[in-house]
Amino acid sequence: MTTITFQEIDTAQMNHILAYAQNEKLKFDFSEPVYTAIIEKTPDNWYIGQCEQVPGALTQGRTIAEVKENLKEAIQLILESEREHRQMHESKKNNRRKLAVC
Repeated sequence: MTTITFQEIDTAQMNHILAYAQNEKLKFDFSEPVYTAIIEKTPDNWYIGQCEQVPGALTQGRTIAEVKENLKEAIQLILESEREHRQMHESKKNNRRKLAVC
């Protein structure tokens, strides 16, 4: 299962952190994917969230925490579905044979 981490800092802050880490010879573990959540409040006091890195990952909730949890679930389901689709496609590709018709 994929672990989802939401990065809540902007690009300038991330660049500053990475520059500091490089100067201090610190190492980051980027083995887990990081997804950026875009969360906005609607006029009727709901929150909507999306992850542009994962098409189709769009959700809503009454609180930011609820939107984050819903996005995690949506991203996990989308990635799992894509993985299954890829595996199915690979198995079909292995069953293909060339046939010469004369």
